[in-house]
Amino acid sequence: MAEATLLISSKNYSSWSLRGYLLARLSGIDFVEERVAPDDPRAKEELLMRTSSILVPCLIHGDVSVWDTLAIAEYLNELYPEAQMLPKEKLARARCRSISGEMHSGFSALRSSLPMNLRFHKPGFTVWSSAQADIDRITSIWRDCLSTWKGPFLFGKHPTIADAMYAPVVTRFLSYDVAVDHLSKNFMDAIMRWAPMKEWVEDSRDEPQEIIELDLDF
Repeated sequence: MAEATLLISSKNYSSWSLRGYLLARLSGIDFVEERVAPDDPRAKEELLMRTSSILVPCLIHGDVSVWDTLAIAEYLNELYPEAQMLPKEKLARARCRSISGEMHSGFSALRSSLPMNLRFHKPGFTVWSSAQADIDRITSIWRDCLSTWKGPFLFGKHPTIADAMYAPVVTRFLSYDVAVDHLSKNFMDAIMRWAPMKEWVEDSRDEPQEIIELDLDF
């Protein structure tokens, strides 16, 4: 019997569910997934980016339920410090927490203009200026970390909480054909080669549900 259950919604559309899954896999906890239907009101409000106050993903571990991805990250880090979900170095840990928090609370223009859809690819997509400002900030964060800690992940050879937080952005950049610099491209390649990420993407291809509002031909 698995140690924990992770409640998620759509694998194709849900950026927050992807983050929760990557965090759980990063920690090494033994867990099973339980899917909340995308038409569930809680899930759909998140998928359509109408609210950031949601209860999915949620990690159920014994009598403990933890929702919100940063809370899940901190809980799993406390349980499994040997997983090195945060970097060892003090400066790197502080930066990891800071950029993870920035991803958690910011970049609303990017979220609304470039919703996550793993089955979508639009070459030559025109990015609005507000979303471009978010893209510029994100790639600046990536370049700074990759230049300092030498990649391939944001804080070196081992993925951390920050990589899980920014992984859905990588899928958005790929879906909407966002042009990035060489360092950012290398990081995106590393994320897409990350075994848990490959598992998630593969599973998303078999997902039957479609959300019409997120499958429009922009």
